[in-house]
Formats: sequence, C-alpha cells, structure tokens
Amino acid sequence: MTLITTFFYYVVPFVVVLSIVVFIHELGHFLVGRWCGVQVDAFSIGFGPELFARVDRHGTRWRVAAIPLGGYVKFHGDANGASVPDPESVAAMPEAERAVTFAAQPVWKRSAIVFAGPFANFILAIVLFTGIFSVYGRTILAPRVGAVVAGGAGEAAGFKAGDLILTIDGDPIPSFTRMQEIVSSSAETPLLFVVRRGDEEVRIPATPAWRAVSSAVGKVRIGMLGLKASTAPADVREERYSPLAALGLAVEETWSVVERTGTYVSGLISGRESTDQLSGPIGIAQISGEMAQAATRVGLAPFLNLIALLSVSVGLLNLFPVPLLDGGHLLFFGIEAVRGKALNDRAQEMAFRVGLAMVGTLMIFSTYNDLSRLIGRLTGGAS
Repeated sequence: MTLITTFFYYVVPFVVVLSIVVFIHELGHFLVGRWCGVQVDAFSIGFGPELFARVDRHGTRWRVAAIPLGGYVKFHGDANGASVPDPESVAAMPEAERAVTFAAQPVWKRSAIVFAGPFANFILAIVLFTGIFSVYGRTILAPRVGAVVAGGAGEAAGFKAGDLILTIDGDPIPSFTRMQEIVSSSAETPLLFVVRRGDEEVRIPATPAWRAVSSAVGKVRIGMLGLKASTAPADVREERYSPLAALGLAVEETWSVVERTGTYVSGLISGRESTDQLSGPIGIAQISGEMAQAATRVGLAPFLNLIALLSVSVGLLNLFPVPLLDGGHLLFFGIEAVRGKALNDRAQEMAFRVGLAMVGTLMIFSTYNDLSRLIGRLTGGAS
C-alpha cells in the first residue's frame, strides 16, 4: 500500500472521526462556559503549531493546530487548556476582569462547565444512533441457533443448530442480539437457557467462556458460547423506526456502550481483563479507515456508528476521577464543596502532575499495543 493510499484510507478518516468527537466535547465546555459568563480565550482543535485561526467578536481565538490528537478550550485566567488555575495571574487582574475568569465562578458553575464536555459526547452519540436507526433501521435476527462452533462452550452445553432460544434465567429473549448482550456480560457465570427444539422445550445450563474480540477501540474480552445466528429468510427481518422510537433505542444503545465500557474497566481493576487489549491512536486510525471503506459500500452507517462509539468512550473516559481529566476537576470541586474551600495550590499542582503522568503512560502503553498488533499482522503473527 502506497503512502498516499495509506493517508487517504486511514489518516484522513481518523482525523475526521477524532476531530468531530473532540470538537463536540470542547463545544460543550465552550457553550456552558459562555452561558456562565466566563471569557473564553481560545478554542483549539489539535495541539502544537497553529495552522490557521480567527478571532471572533467576543475575543475567542478559534484555532486549528498541526497535531490532530485532541483539543482544548482555554478559559480566561487559566494557565493552559487543561483548566489548570493560574492564581498569580488572576490575583493581578482588575476586579472586573477577574469576574469573567473560570476560577472566579462558584463551584456549581465550574462543575457545570466541566461536566458539559462529556455530556456533549453522550448527546452526540444519541443523535448519531437516532439518525442511524431512523434512516437505516436495523436488522433483527431471531434468537435461533444457525450453527454451533466446534469446541465452544455452547457445544459442551448441548446446543444444537435449529434451537430457538426462548428465555435466559427466566427473561424472554426477543432477538439473537439480546442473547449476545446477556452472554457477553456473563463470562464464567452459569446461565439457564430454555430453548424450543422441534416440538418440545429443553432446559440447557451453560456457562459462557472468556474470548477476545475486536471492537472500535481495540480488543476486549467478553463472554461467548460459540453460537451463530440463523440467517434463514424466516429468521431475519428489517425494522424501520420513527424518529421518536429511534431516539429511545439510541438512548438504550448509548447506555449499553457505557455499561460494556464500565464492565471492561472494572475488569481491568479486578484483574479479569488484560491491559494488552487497550488500543490507542493507531488502532483507532485502523478501525476508522476500515469503517470509512465500508461506508463506500453500504452507506454511512458503519462510519457514523464508529463516531458514536468513540464519542461515548471519550465522554466516559473524561469522567474518570483522574487529575487533568474532567472527572479529576469534578472530584476537586466536590472536595471544595464539602470543605468550603479549594485545595491549596501546591496540592492541585502535584495532582495535575500525577494526572499528566497517568494519561501519558496510558497513551504510550496503548500505542505500544497498537504497534505490537500492527507488526504482528505485517509479519504474519497473531494480531
């Protein structure tokens, strides 16, 4: 693959996807900041050298930078785009100027401004999922087993091709997708299936096994039985949705992504999940290119779906209580609200340094994983 082809197949889609997600995130901060009366000095897409910029009538410098791996909104009185306070600068300002700084706002306003970024990411995901369900609808597969993977947990449990899954632990199963959702979050958890086999109902105890599968943000481990859906015409139907129904499904889908991500993170903390499944910019660029190419064949749905998934992931990641991230700021504001005063400048500075080290380590580690997988594919090794 030539360098030019690689650029258009992978780099351009990656920049488009990340720029949309980052722009919406920062726009959330920007809009609520403006609503709260805070002066915004800069709105940047990307880091590093400035490619081009313009200044609006409110004095905000809108800039596009050379390194498209994020972005920031810099409020008046902040030391940088991460909302790290600059107490000396704020203290030296006239009272009128100090009043429009981020640091001068009450805790509830600062919390609203910070939370607005992740919230905007969730709204973007809901809007995109709503559009996908409204325009493209979705394919519903009956919960019928089309084939059983040899050596899988499903075969060991006694499933057979043609089984129609009726319930799992007493809960009705309307589609194969619903069955997958339950199974994927139930690795090593015994489940009781009731299936219709011919003219009789059969009870099948089964325990999903851990399996690594590809996702929009790398490989994740989920529970699997090794059951394939039936693709017989009688078991496949296309459903279209009104905008209101699509909105409801979009909210459910967004929450489902949050749950799956939360399950993975909790698995990392407990040791059930492996850190070698983390993916960084290279992995996201690869999947962006694949979804962009798929969009040329089947429409924009795969590409929009990726943007929605990444938007939820970015929103959720930013809510983690890590200094430097939005969740870290919210944690500090919560402490301030309880204590009646903010942490001292030294404590905040040290916390931000720790947060920077944590985020930097995560980026380096995830990029290392991406490179290892890429080298493995190029050399014919395991991906």
